[in-house]
Amino acid sequence: MSSESEKKRVQFRAPRGLVDRADTLAAVFETDRTDILISALREYLRDAAHSDEVKQEIAEAFYDDDITFEELKALVGHEEAANFRLLKQQLSEAFLDDVAEELADP
Repeated sequence: MSSESEKKRVQFRAPRGLVDRADTLAAVFETDRTDILISALREYLRDAAHSDEVKQEIAEAFYDDDITFEELKALVGHEEAANFRLLKQQLSEAFLDDVAEELADP
């Protein structure tokens, strides 16, 4: 079973007006609030993953080991995640080379 189809219960507080608007939209589409919120969350995450500023924040979190490669991949997609992983590796190697040179210099 994929993680996309697995369900996880979440609970949060939101401004009443926002919830009321979600309920009204759910009534218009003859669905429930959960479907509206899931749809809104998917759209937000999709849009965020295409924002250069957000991608930079995500990359920095990966470079700092705050998120795993799998988490990175879930946010930005496999190809972009692979690029970030390669850059992280190159940056690490360059850092090690620089440190080795500094230690070798008298």
